[in-house]
Amino acid sequence: MQWANIRLFVVHFWSNATTPKTFYVLYTIFILLMAYSAVSGINNYITQNDIRQEHQKKARQSWEANPDKHPHRMAHFGTFAFRIPSTLGIFDYGLESFTGSTVFLEAHRQNSVNFSEATFSTGTLRFGELSLALLLQLVLPLVLFFIGFSSVAKDRQNGTLKILLSQGASWKEILFGKSIGLFTISLLFFIPVITLVAISLLLLDHSVANDFRWLRLLVIGISYLAFLFILSSITIAISTSSNSPKNALLRLLGIWLLLVILLPKSAQAMGNYWFPTPSKLAFQSAIEKEAIQKGDSHNPNDPHYNGLRDSVLTVHNVDKVTDLPFNYSGFVMREGEKITSALYKKHQAKLIAIYESQNDVTRFSSFINPFTAIKLISMTMSSTDFSSYTDFQDKADDYRYQLAQTMNELQMEYISPKKESGSEGKTHVVGHEHWEEFEDFKHEPISFSNSMREALPAIFSIILWTLGAVGLLIFTSKRAKAI
Repeated sequence: MQWANIRLFVVHFWSNATTPKTFYVLYTIFILLMAYSAVSGINNYITQNDIRQEHQKKARQSWEANPDKHPHRMAHFGTFAFRIPSTLGIFDYGLESFTGSTVFLEAHRQNSVNFSEATFSTGTLRFGELSLALLLQLVLPLVLFFIGFSSVAKDRQNGTLKILLSQGASWKEILFGKSIGLFTISLLFFIPVITLVAISLLLLDHSVANDFRWLRLLVIGISYLAFLFILSSITIAISTSSNSPKNALLRLLGIWLLLVILLPKSAQAMGNYWFPTPSKLAFQSAIEKEAIQKGDSHNPNDPHYNGLRDSVLTVHNVDKVTDLPFNYSGFVMREGEKITSALYKKHQAKLIAIYESQNDVTRFSSFINPFTAIKLISMTMSSTDFSSYTDFQDKADDYRYQLAQTMNELQMEYISPKKESGSEGKTHVVGHEHWEEFEDFKHEPISFSNSMREALPAIFSIILWTLGAVGLLIFTSKRAKAI
């Protein structure tokens, strides 16, 4: 196999593909769609970022504006945590429209993340949103299929293949030359997209901590290049094995429907069937039932806390809780928070494990579907996947727990132990300066290492598919016929 001959086939393919006016019509339409997607993505990012940061600021101002108050009342007053959108979300929306962005943080209760765009939109959102990633994942493959479906089949029909082979060209040179030629055509569509994303990253103001966005973009770029080479190789292989251009186009469209619609939907359905999730009501009921069995920190006659009180009195060698060196009510609230938080984390971990099992079905289906692999890599590196959502959820709950326990400790330290109960009046309050001492919630993006760990199966799949594409071309070259 001579690279000089391959280069000739690349140049020839390029010339034939870019000569027809239909190519420029397709390219113009793609560029217009790209511009629309980019403007929509950037506007949505700026709008959401401004709204969430502004509301996070207002939530903090509301927290600090509280007067002198009982710490436990402050724990129930609570605050809000807002998830700052990922900058690379301008490229791939992922699950952003379906996962919530706001959670109310209060003592003794772990609220769900709410206010997703899907809850405020019409049913049309289920059909997806036009993003730059969607163009590369769904639209560009169709463009490549349309450009390359007749590349070999047409040459067989008009007798060009016999002439090429009789002049010393090999099937490997022909197939690799045409595949690389189609791949270079795909770069005309891909480079403007990735360049536009890079420029957007430079221009947008980054107020969140460093999330290795440039390294993430590099992984995205390399993965899409591999994906486009896979598509180019499949297109040429199908064209070679088809007896007519029409037959090649129909087969390629069938492959697109299978890999883009049927397989992903089937994987999701199988995941839901094999690993069913409990309803929200059942999930909350299970936590409350177990919490009741553990004990109610707000019930002074609860058996569990009666035993706890007796043990505390024994340790401190006193007869009454008013003789303790700290406020006993605060101590009880602190212990109650430990119990309820531990219960929630246990049940939440089980729920997340179910979702992860469902996602594993889709994740490992990437080994038979390169479209799934590139979609997973794109979402994960853009921090718009499920793991990014659960990472925010965990960090928000950790902050909530710290807030509640800090308020409980303030009650233990500053509320007189002589006061057995009550949260009203000037004798049951602490100074408002303590509200300012507790740091505000700042959303930290998921770490790059965690994202890589999540994307590793899909990255490995893309590597295997790339090697498989080369193998497919070699295998096809050995079975191809000129007639």
